[in-house]
Amino acid sequence: PEEPVLLAELKPGRPQRYDWKSSCETWSVAFSPDGAWFAWSQGHCVVKLIPWPLEEAELYKTSERKSRGGKGEARSRGVAKEKTLECGQIVWGLAFSAWPAAEAGETDPACAVGLPCLILATGLNDGQIKVWEVQTGHLLFSLLGHQDVVRDLSFAPNGSLILVSASRDKTLRVWDLSRDGRSVQGWRQVQVLSGHVQWVYCCSISPDCSMLCSAAGEKSALLWSMRSYTLIRRLEGHQSSVVSCDFSPDSALLVTASYDACVIMWDPYTGEQLRTLRHVPLHSVLDYSSEVHTSSLRSVCFSPEGLYLATVADDRLLRIWALELRSPVAFAPMTNGLCCMYFPHGGFIATGTRDGHVQFWTAPRVLSSLKHLCRKALRTFLTTYQVLALPIPRKLKEFLTYRTF
Repeated sequence: PEEPVLLAELKPGRPQRYDWKSSCETWSVAFSPDGAWFAWSQGHCVVKLIPWPLEEAELYKTSERKSRGGKGEARSRGVAKEKTLECGQIVWGLAFSAWPAAEAGETDPACAVGLPCLILATGLNDGQIKVWEVQTGHLLFSLLGHQDVVRDLSFAPNGSLILVSASRDKTLRVWDLSRDGRSVQGWRQVQVLSGHVQWVYCCSISPDCSMLCSAAGEKSALLWSMRSYTLIRRLEGHQSSVVSCDFSPDSALLVTASYDACVIMWDPYTGEQLRTLRHVPLHSVLDYSSEVHTSSLRSVCFSPEGLYLATVADDRLLRIWALELRSPVAFAPMTNGLCCMYFPHGGFIATGTRDGHVQFWTAPRVLSSLKHLCRKALRTFLTTYQVLALPIPRKLKEFLTYRTF
């Protein structure tokens, strides 16, 4: 694949006047499930909601977007307008909801029960989770319960409006924002998951909504059942803190990224380590003195078709990895990267940086083979154990369980 090309860079402009604690880092970026919106925690307690795609003038040349303050800055693009969400606290985590499935007699159950058709949850420095209506930019409600920074958020991809939050208070909390989750006291907190002894950095719900992975400042990641909210297993193999995790689109693979400069690919059903991707310094590309932890990983994510991974590390590189290879197939120099996220339909990667910027990169466009499409379709509803029990040749089982690397 070709090297990633920087298409656009959006900058927060002149920082608004907040106290020194209102840091400027972009800790989180997110695309809505349909790809129509992009959210960017640009620092200084502000989240930008931007209609996608960016205008051509912005997408094909590096551009700067100035903050003028206030919600009236939205520029018109048909119905969708850019919005500024004033969160009042440093924003760490972002997650869009998927649409609930329509029920008989309802055109859109989300709207029918008083919720908007698309919502954005923001995890804040004081432990609050603020939930916003995307189309209007209005604050709908706050979720209270965490005692410290809400570091990451993940909505169940099936549109059930189950939200998982990960916090520095060392817990994960499960919230039900559906009609059934509403009570007189507010939205229902389904479960508190305790098991980590350090700050929880990351949470990821599998696309089939059966599993939850969480990563804290520990050498092991935890895998939970989303049905019983109990711990399935500890994934042990890293030599330093695990800080990021993501499931493949068919839920058959799980990747974890650590400060030990490695990404481990797991079979979440068996707990086996399938392979390790090591971030080797590329001194020919970069000119800096070798230091400990220069390759500390910050973020890892799967591409939408499940054939590539993107990683951001402290060695100032965005790397693209092919699933079956042990070294990067493409990389691009970037500064101070903190997070990365694929566009839901492929072709782009968004990265957030420590100085509050967000960058958009080209990503390899791939035509999945018929073999991979069949594997992905089967693995969407078959566990590893169910595949191994099938009366089919061993080589086919190895392919279907991603053991042909």
